[in-house]
Amino acid sequence: MDKLTGIHAVKEALEARRPIDRIAIAKGRQDTRVEEIVQLARKQGVPVRFEDRGQIDRLANSKDHQGVVGLAAARAAATLEDILAHANTGHGQPGLIVLLDGVEDPHNLGAIIRTALAAGAHGVVIPERRAAGLTDTVARASAGALAHLPVAKVTNLVRTMEELKEAGYWLVGLDEQGEKNYTEVDYTSPVGIVLGSEGQGLHELTRKRCDFVVSLPTIGPVKSLNVSVAAGVVLFEALRQRNSRTKAM
Repeated sequence: MDKLTGIHAVKEALEARRPIDRIAIAKGRQDTRVEEIVQLARKQGVPVRFEDRGQIDRLANSKDHQGVVGLAAARAAATLEDILAHANTGHGQPGLIVLLDGVEDPHNLGAIIRTALAAGAHGVVIPERRAAGLTDTVARASAGALAHLPVAKVTNLVRTMEELKEAGYWLVGLDEQGEKNYTEVDYTSPVGIVLGSEGQGLHELTRKRCDFVVSLPTIGPVKSLNVSVAAGVVLFEALRQRNSRTKAM
């Protein structure tokens, strides 16, 4: 990931509106120049995190950073409104959106974005915190898909799920304890597919907001699949159902 270290480098990138994934500032670092960076970041929707100086040192891989480090993004994040607008112009197919509840591995995120684009999804939603950002590693893992599929970063995933419900979407969560088989759900209406993190799966609040929680049946001792593989299985089931309905009409 491209790192911008120091007040001047971060401020210059913000003023040039260069895509930035997030900015980290050392706790206790407060002055006019830092406040200018915080205000510029907020205006552009760039997350700002205040962290211990040791964490800033590790992030910058140096102590010469003036307490400010920016992590450049491969592209600017979209908004939920952008994704909904994209879905509304999606060649007659109902909306299909992927929501990720804290996927932290950038290779998994890139693979999910690539699969989502191939399956006809209209966008991906990721949280700002405790999740992989839109870095160069993600862009490479997506094999170019990141340039074509809007990815929104949101501050509160649960609130976003409620907004999607208000917009007429059904939410299908994927969990190994899910009471339904993933093939038993109708994906032909506007739907959001919700996938959990690599270690914890779906958080309880996220799980409760889903209309259906489904599982992928497995054989043998392995009870769950890698999140990017699981995403592919469910997304292509959605594509199969949608194609079947189109042919029947």
